[in-house]
Amino acid sequence: MPLPASGGHRDPPPGPLAPNGDPLLAARFTVPTPPRTCLRRPRLTERLEQGVEGPLTLVNGPAGAGKTLLVADWITAGGAPGRTAWLTVAADDNAPGVFWTYALEALRRHGLEAPEDIGSPARPGEVDHSLLTRLAARLSRRTQPLILVLDEFDRIVTSTEVAEQLQFVLRHAGGGLRLLIISRTEPLLPLHRYRAAGEVTDIRGADLALGPQETAALLDRHGLRLSDAGTRALTERTGGWAAGLRLCILAAQGADDPETFLKDFEAGRSTLADFLLAEVLDTQPAETQDLLLRTSILEQIHPGLAGALTGRDDAERILAALQRANAFVESIGGAWYRLHPLFAEILRVHLRVRHPGLEPELHRRAGRWLCEAGLLTEALPHAAAAGDWEPATTRFIAEPAIGRLLTGLDAERLDALFSRMPPDARGPAADLVRAARALASHDLDRGLGHLYRAERHLPADDAPESAALRLSCALLRVLAARTTGSADLAEAAARDAETARRALPADRLARHPELSALLLSDLGSAQLWAGRLEAARSALSAAALVDDGPQTAHLRQECLGGLALIDFLHGRQGHAETHAGEAVAEAERAGLPPAARAGVAQLVLAAVAIERDDLAAARTHLDHAAAAAPREPLVTAGLALLRSRLLLARGRSRAALRLVAALGPPSATVEPSPWLQERVALAMAAAHLAEGRAEVASRVLEGALGERGGGAETLVAAVRAHLAAGDDEAAQLLLARLHVGRGEGPGITVRVLLARAQAADARGDDAEAHRLVARALTVARPERLRRPFLECGTWLRRLARRRTALAQGHEWLGAGPMGPAPVRDALEDGVPAPVTEALSEREHEVLQRLAQLMSTEEIAADLYLSVNTVKTHLKSLYRKLAVTRRGEAVRRARELDLL
Repeated sequence: MPLPASGGHRDPPPGPLAPNGDPLLAARFTVPTPPRTCLRRPRLTERLEQGVEGPLTLVNGPAGAGKTLLVADWITAGGAPGRTAWLTVAADDNAPGVFWTYALEALRRHGLEAPEDIGSPARPGEVDHSLLTRLAARLSRRTQPLILVLDEFDRIVTSTEVAEQLQFVLRHAGGGLRLLIISRTEPLLPLHRYRAAGEVTDIRGADLALGPQETAALLDRHGLRLSDAGTRALTERTGGWAAGLRLCILAAQGADDPETFLKDFEAGRSTLADFLLAEVLDTQPAETQDLLLRTSILEQIHPGLAGALTGRDDAERILAALQRANAFVESIGGAWYRLHPLFAEILRVHLRVRHPGLEPELHRRAGRWLCEAGLLTEALPHAAAAGDWEPATTRFIAEPAIGRLLTGLDAERLDALFSRMPPDARGPAADLVRAARALASHDLDRGLGHLYRAERHLPADDAPESAALRLSCALLRVLAARTTGSADLAEAAARDAETARRALPADRLARHPELSALLLSDLGSAQLWAGRLEAARSALSAAALVDDGPQTAHLRQECLGGLALIDFLHGRQGHAETHAGEAVAEAERAGLPPAARAGVAQLVLAAVAIERDDLAAARTHLDHAAAAAPREPLVTAGLALLRSRLLLARGRSRAALRLVAALGPPSATVEPSPWLQERVALAMAAAHLAEGRAEVASRVLEGALGERGGGAETLVAAVRAHLAAGDDEAAQLLLARLHVGRGEGPGITVRVLLARAQAADARGDDAEAHRLVARALTVARPERLRRPFLECGTWLRRLARRRTALAQGHEWLGAGPMGPAPVRDALEDGVPAPVTEALSEREHEVLQRLAQLMSTEEIAADLYLSVNTVKTHLKSLYRKLAVTRRGEAVRRARELDLL
């Protein structure tokens, strides 16, 4: 037997070879197997299905975005069965010969016959063009296209030749080839041509990001469940980044309380950090790493700002390259960028490790750059983080941006920022910031204390910064005057503010329209409270027209609500409804939460609904007004008064009286509102009159008339009370004083006419009473004011029986005001008759448990009573509510506002 040659004999390796003689790696042709916890994503797999109907599909996103998993799951779940070839690209594929050897093998393994005329590349660094031509021709003759998936295509970074060759084959293969590229970056293909022709499907990083519902589904697949708020918070913190979510979930699986764990999870010291640092940060050059670390303190990055933090001028180039590479840097337009939130969080931790003590200096530099760029609200958090409170507050007041603390989109954020200011921060600017925060939260004493301290240290010069300090002081004094209800102090402070405004540069004032809007709004509100209605109308109208941007949306809807109230007080219900509707629409348009909306507008809408006897609508508006978190005395008092009117309209005069009687003065620091006091007297008198106590009602109204002379509505109510008491002479004396001014609307005119008609009826003058009622009906009809007629009582029904033609043509009024007397134990217009006898406290307790569907035995056990005692209470309840069954009792109690 002959001996082998020196070095021995080697058998040729099995299977195809690369041009350099190495065997092809089978793993590169294998579709990755999705894990058991893989989340199926129909919204994206449907786009893949649609995409492979065209020539090119791109799945493009950052590391860990779930690109490969998405496509692999689609294939293993049956996407394009039997015609999908997979190739995981490697760095060696930058050599065209190597790439096409692997690409041809991937195609052959998945259905492309291998005729001898196609061949294989002979050398690693090149490929014969005729081979590509033969391949394209062979593909073009297929009846069913092959789909070639190229995973990790971003590894081909140096070879434009491979991209050009791939484009040649794709273009000439016709419908025989579909290309699906998975990459962190956009491939070097002429994508603009495909996009212009509508022949490319893009699935990008934003598409790959998981939403809250998908996060919840992913949590469920891992056996975890969070609250909706916890799921949203986790999604926001990770930016929906798939790898980040999975790593967070895996970390939380062993926690006793996963939700608390994820809330407090330190991403910077976890496997998440290891992943991002290895996959993104450590792969970058040193200058790029430095820029990423330093800019991690920023919410948004501008090349100039990045230059201020790094001391270099290469930021624009680096940021653009990171954005193109999907390296967790996103362009947000206007030369600005931002880091992925989780990446930024991890980078900040790494910054403190690499450069301890550098972070405050970076914040200081950022604050200076942003201030010089005119971005004050963006600069303030950095100045605060650097501990520069005095310069931060000085610049804030000098801007002058004090109004941003009191209204607008930034108010809550700025309040939280300045809440961190330590007590030792000195200077008038710091005291003004403290005063604004206290007054905005209705803490009058603390607010005035800070304001007085600031005023003692105001500079006397005419510099713009000094004028800004004086303007801020005056603005806060107007706000304080509004809080105390002092129109005099508000008007004096407004004059000071106007003087200070003239000393400020016009461009600074133009940047802050909220200052004028706040000044006029607070001034008008103080004047409205004090009863200076025309002055208030002027100020509130001007405030509503200052600006239509989001910064002043809250003020606009507040001013429109005030204008609606002024219209209502003048009896102009139609105008009031229009203004109140505009206020509600403005709040809706601006997306203001219920607690930030003006309750006054809803109060006015409720009052108009009561005048029209639409009691269900009135109750709905009152509920909305209550949800507006009333903090001002006007809203609190208005709610009580209108609820009292609603109770009275439903026949519950005692409950109405109790509600008004419990309405004390707003507070010792608030000046009384004359018109509001008059409204309280009107409500009390109406309740007493409904109870048959006409003399008591007269005395209440005499007090209101004696203090300020009273308005037309008070005089009308006093006339009715005297007539009900049989004192016709006193009623006639008051009628002589009753005149309707040119500014009074139908709501007042109708009541005046009806009062005169009642007096005429009392003295037996049917013709005059008929004439006056007919005129009142004509005035009331356009506004559909039913309530003044319903309040007239029996004399109007008697007149209508004598004068049958009186109500003809006024069907809008209904039968109630001028028809037969209502039956008290039946429903009238859907309104239940009142309870004839009040429920005891124990009966209320039993009623509440009935509403909870508790049995008699359960009620007895819950109240520590015997069953027989509960049955006794139930019988009494049924009698008082005029019902016979439990369900009827609960339903009727709700109709009567007892539950």
